[in-house]
Formats: sequence, structure tokens, C-alpha cells
Amino acid sequence: MPIKFYNIQIVIEKEEDNGYYAYSPNLPGCFSNGDTIEETRANMYEAIHLHLESLLAHSEPFPQVEHPALVETMSIGIPE
Repeated sequence: MPIKFYNIQIVIEKEEDNGYYAYSPNLPGCFSNGDTIEETRANMYEAIHLHLESLLAHSEPFPQVEHPALVETMSIGIPE
């Protein structure tokens, strides 16, 4: 069976206490966490894979990223 690849955006945020939290704006309800960014990314990959398998099992459409986003952090100085 051929494999089709999908581009899914994820956001990884630092949690207040410890670790990281990840979610996908394309897949509501699909999220994960981990102690490091690498662990969080790996956990999120697994969560997305399971989520997409569930969509496939229920004949629901897969979301596609039509316009990839770029998320950046900007440092802006403001005089006090």
C-alpha cells in the first residue's frame, strides 16, 4: 500500500512548571507533552499518527496545511 505524507503544523510551548506542551492547530484535541523539546516532538508525532489513524478508521477527511505558517519570537525594546 502506498504511503501518503501530510504536513501538519504543531506548536510547542514551554510549560510554567517543567517540560513542554504541544498541540496542532490543524487537529483540534490532538496534543501531547514531554520533559524536553525532542521528547515532546516525538510524543506529538505519535499523537498525530494515532489521531490520523482514527480519522481514517471513521472515514473522516484529513486536514491539510494550505498556507504554512511561521511562528517567531521577537524581542522589542520599549523606552521606560
